Amino acid sequence: MLQMTTKLIMPTIPLYMMHKFFKLFILVFLLISFTTIHAKVYLVSVGITDYPGTSMDLNLPAKDAQTISWLYSKNTDVEYIQLLNEQATMQNITSSMRKTFAKASTDDIVVLFFSGHGYPGGFVAYDGQLTYTQVRKAMATSKCKNKMIFADACFSGKIRTNGNSSQSSLQAAQKANVMLFLSSRSNETSIERRGMQNGFFTTYLQKGLRGGADANRDRIITAKELYDYVHKGVIEISHDKQHPVMWGKFSDNMPVMAWPKKSK
Repeated sequence: MLQMTTKLIMPTIPLYMMHKFFKLFILVFLLISFTTIHAKVYLVSVGITDYPGTSMDLNLPAKDAQTISWLYSKNTDVEYIQLLNEQATMQNITSSMRKTFAKASTDDIVVLFFSGHGYPGGFVAYDGQLTYTQVRKAMATSKCKNKMIFADACFSGKIRTNGNSSQSSLQAAQKANVMLFLSSRSNETSIERRGMQNGFFTTYLQKGLRGGADANRDRIITAKELYDYVHKGVIEISHDKQHPVMWGKFSDNMPVMAWPKKSK
């Protein structure tokens, strides 16, 4: 019996076409990598040292905000607004967040940094109390998946639930797509000391973001790396009186800072 066989004939691709396909593949790969590693950062940095009157004045929050602004400006691609003292009204803070964060794409990073007085449930702006609900609504204007709040403020651990300890409030805060890195537990003050350039939390936050927290030296600092570094440093410098907390719905590997790769 005669068996018939079918031979599959593959088309021959000219060598120059293969080179073009290879170059195109490399270009797409590099663009994807560049987009992932060099995500644009949108920052609103707030610091209030000089409150109305004299009874509430602090020493270092304005410097804290300036330090964070400076640090992020040294990265490759950042857009930021800095609000100091009388500029940091409730309206200015929330409107700056909406305006700035709305520009971010999905893979970018949006950051609110606040240093000043806090209360259980929010921040003390220059002209009144700013609740976490107001902050969260302002952040919701962004489609970005990497949202974070850094707060160097007393009692900031309580901010995530607006001062409410009910189970429903805790669950609502946990579902929010925002990473909160807060300088102290809900019953602790955030310490600053004369002679230092920044408060305890901001001191280790900026050191960690500059590379101190980069445990695997890949120049991408993740949420877990930053928490481990800052938490340890603040506990040591405060002699176990201040304990930063991190809260929210996010991956341990979420990038909080990505520095460009060093050229060889």
